[in-house]
Amino acid sequence: MKILIIEDSSALRRSLAVGFHNLGFSIDEAENGKEGLTLALDNDYDIIILDLMLPGIDGMTILNKLRQTGIETRIIILSAKTQSQDRIDGLMQGADDYVTKPFSFDELHARVVAISRRCQPVSIANTIEIEGFLLDLNNKTLFYGNYDLDLTPNEFKIIDYLFNHRGQILTASMISDNITNNFDYISKNTIEVHISSMRKKSKNIEAVLPIKNKRGFGYYVEK
Repeated sequence: MKILIIEDSSALRRSLAVGFHNLGFSIDEAENGKEGLTLALDNDYDIIILDLMLPGIDGMTILNKLRQTGIETRIIILSAKTQSQDRIDGLMQGADDYVTKPFSFDELHARVVAISRRCQPVSIANTIEIEGFLLDLNNKTLFYGNYDLDLTPNEFKIIDYLFNHRGQILTASMISDNITNNFDYISKNTIEVHISSMRKKSKNIEAVLPIKNKRGFGYYVEK
């Protein structure tokens, strides 16, 4: 995923850029409204993180110009304005989410993931193929050639989530949150066991499961 961060605070902007870069995102940065609007108009982004109080051109003007030109990139507003009317105004003008300052990076990351999940294109064939592995979403199966890896329900949910977020580093807590309901929890160790089991099943048919681990961050499938 490619993210544009438009934020005049150099400390916050760099912190967000480093955080998202470490999680596998491609990042562009703008320190003022004019630069941010130019980048947003000239490039394709999956998500724009937009501060409202910007020098030159304010964030709300940028939002309006992008929507008026037909650009439908998902936009998350960052703002120190906490009144409900401010949030209503931002959302009504075309923002997809509104985050008030101060905020935690984990919360913003979760909102980015949630928005990207809603925007995932639906495959007509309802299958995903990566490095010879074919994930059949309708029949809940994973094939490698003519071999069915015979996954457990949780193993399928894990690889489904990773395949559908190819190129993103997903933490154990994110995986747990997205494969269980609100009343269940799968520990990091349990997720490691499931992935290890899938790797063994792949090795048994002389295949290498395309799930990788970035130590200290999480799991990912390369683009």
